[in-house]
Amino acid sequence: MNKPLIGALLAVLFLGAGIAPATAATGPDTAEIRVNAVGFAGTVALSNCSGSVVRAPSSQPGDPALVMSNGHCLESGFPDPGEVVLNQASTRSFTLLNAAGRGVGTLRASKVAYGTMTDTDVSLYQLTSTYAQIKSRYGIAALELDAARPVQGSAITVASGYWKRTYSCDIDGFAYRLKEGAWTWKDSIRYTSACRTIGGTSGSPVIDDATGKVVAVNNTGNEDGQQCTDNNPCEVDENGTVTVREGINYAQQTYGIVPCIGSGNRIDLNRTGCALPKP
Repeated sequence: MNKPLIGALLAVLFLGAGIAPATAATGPDTAEIRVNAVGFAGTVALSNCSGSVVRAPSSQPGDPALVMSNGHCLESGFPDPGEVVLNQASTRSFTLLNAAGRGVGTLRASKVAYGTMTDTDVSLYQLTSTYAQIKSRYGIAALELDAARPVQGSAITVASGYWKRTYSCDIDGFAYRLKEGAWTWKDSIRYTSACRTIGGTSGSPVIDDATGKVVAVNNTGNEDGQQCTDNNPCEVDENGTVTVREGINYAQQTYGIVPCIGSGNRIDLNRTGCALPKP
């Protein structure tokens, strides 16, 4: 995982020392991190991670809005393998960012609508505000989840609300299985090397540059070249062959979430086409 708690601690240390986080953090070359046309509108900062206000193609302005992040960013801690969090009360707050990356307001959750680290690494919070209310108060629209599977070679941007930084690269390919410690994820997106994401970028939306739609949620990277350990995911193909790619980062596709969002933005795991793990 992109170590959400470590990212938060680093931010405190670096800012307290008067050093910009991007230059002091381990890993990224600041020349590879730039604000581009995608911007930050609709992204949010959590206490330990990044996220975004998202909508399905069928979501309505009067629906309670959803915030998407990682399952490993839940305030209750990492879900166990096989564990699914569903409709769990929450009062978590999120700082909403505008296109320039400036915080413009605070959004609050009413519940964790869905969360898991099994097959994917995602959390969906239902907010106390509707999309229409957020648009009226802040002039910011939700990011739309793409209902189509992303394509290899597409140009993408990872937009971190926590760091207020973007990472631009391409989809290098897909990992049949991505194994990290006790967890296994299916059909993960592998970035080209330019997206050198760090702690605190967990939960960032991965946005297709051509469409502006969300195709994935950023979640992990191999830090030390170890094989299948925590913070060192490995790829496992259909034949069981293991590949380690040190320094390469990954995301979980989100098109499969769309069929699970029903009327009123309710998460319905029994809807046709919904393949998210059930409790």
